[in-house]
Amino acid sequence: MAHPLPSPSDDIELRPPSDDPRQSPEYVMTSLAGAMTLGIEKGKFARPEIVLTGLNILTTYPQNCVANCSYCGVSRERRTPREETTFIRVKWPIVAVDELIERTNSVPHQMRRLCVGMLANRPSYQHSLEIIRQFRERTPLLISGLITASLIHSRHDLEQIRDAGADRVDIAIDAATPELFEQHRGRPVKGPHRWEHFWWVTELATTVFPPGTVGIHLVAGLGETEQEFLSACQRAQDMGVVTHVFSFNPEPSTLLGDYPQPPIGHYRRIQLGRYLINELGVNVAHFRFNQAGQVASYQVDPDWLDRIIESGRPFMTSGCPDETGETACNRPYGNGRPSEKIRNFPFAPTADDIRDIREQLWSDWAGDTDA
Repeated sequence: MAHPLPSPSDDIELRPPSDDPRQSPEYVMTSLAGAMTLGIEKGKFARPEIVLTGLNILTTYPQNCVANCSYCGVSRERRTPREETTFIRVKWPIVAVDELIERTNSVPHQMRRLCVGMLANRPSYQHSLEIIRQFRERTPLLISGLITASLIHSRHDLEQIRDAGADRVDIAIDAATPELFEQHRGRPVKGPHRWEHFWWVTELATTVFPPGTVGIHLVAGLGETEQEFLSACQRAQDMGVVTHVFSFNPEPSTLLGDYPQPPIGHYRRIQLGRYLINELGVNVAHFRFNQAGQVASYQVDPDWLDRIIESGRPFMTSGCPDETGETACNRPYGNGRPSEKIRNFPFAPTADDIRDIREQLWSDWAGDTDA
């Protein structure tokens, strides 16, 4: 069942514009993991196995994002000053693009790919093109464009992203059903985004970028069933589009700031199902679901499935790859804080991690009753 939302806008004070003049295209917000890796912020990763392999950045403006997605840390009505803003519950410092490029070229690191994300603000599209060009011309990083589909109106818009230097694009659809998309991103929260347009842009992208280089983002825990989520993964797969899975992680002072993360069993079953669909070609129609819409069985050979679970790969971060095909965008803080149980592993899970995953997989299961 979908989360009920508080009444938007009427009882929420808009966050005032920042006095900080730094904005794109000269400046961007940078993930905390990237800022740490490049020596901009102090800190260390919670596990010694973590090595950042992808740099994530986001356009930034003194004005708020014009969108108002219920779960987003940069949403228009989030009651937090920009200087205190978090995104996915961690700090995203503002850094000059020139400094990022200089550090990317001079500081030792293992990052192979850059992801350039857009706020929904009108100038963000053109500014993203400028930023992509700068990194393409001045660094060896592969580049992904994380598209705000509401800013894309034609095939030419996507061609410009490709021609600027992005070899891949991702579209953050986030919600797995049209009803949840509308509730969390559309008219009820006075947002500009529309479900049909996001899928139209996704399909259009497959005509501009080579096969296998278009992806979508989906966020688990916005009120969907596992059957609904995995059906959205299958829809993308049928278009030749891979799904990158995130776990909802409540941002304080957003409309969903008081809602919990989804049960970890729900998330693990989704991760395993997505891996079977995207990586191994199993169709969601092959799965069996119970009355609660949970996976009751993947209906594959048990020994084969056990080997897949033991590999740990379904539970690793799904993201854009490096030149070898391994995930480069491994987002160490993309789904939770360092003190919390890891949901997307940014490294190969250890034997102890696999034991935890096996315990988690069916921990909240409602039972094997037919849907």
